[in-house]
Amino acid sequence: MMNSNPNRVVFSILAILVLAAVAAPQSSKTRPAGPVTPARPFAVFRSQSLADLETRLKSENKNEDLIAGEGLQMRIAIQHSKNEPAPGGEAHDKADDIYYVVDGSATLTVGGRLDEPKEIQPGEWRGPRIIGGQTVEAKKGDLIMVPRGTPHQRSTMGQDYTIILIKVLAEPQRASKP
Repeated sequence: MMNSNPNRVVFSILAILVLAAVAAPQSSKTRPAGPVTPARPFAVFRSQSLADLETRLKSENKNEDLIAGEGLQMRIAIQHSKNEPAPGGEAHDKADDIYYVVDGSATLTVGGRLDEPKEIQPGEWRGPRIIGGQTVEAKKGDLIMVPRGTPHQRSTMGQDYTIILIKVLAEPQRASKP
């Protein structure tokens, strides 16, 4: 459970955010003298609220955004998956994925190439399987970085898996269409 060591969880989240900031693409535009104005207020997620969220998610296979929205170049979510087969492979042209495994484990396939790739949205690719990828057992406490363009998929058959996902986007998110 996440709240078994709140200091480690807080430290891990901070480490992930630092990695996300370092991995974020830098603008080629000339920056103004002085700091930019924040696009949104800062956010603090206390260990107990994250532990409560994790408990709610474990009732089934779910995903809940913590930070996401129009204008942001980052999405932070908590995802839970249990006993789900690999749905096929995916790759993103304009997004890096960073996973911090909060609890449990999953079997990831990373790298190689997508078999029969189909673009389901601009820059979002899916295929029925990954050919030539590396299988990795992701376990509690692991931090995994999947750079844009890298095929990846996960299976949680016989496993229970909760992660914090940080998606670093090359461009700000656009408003969702109704």
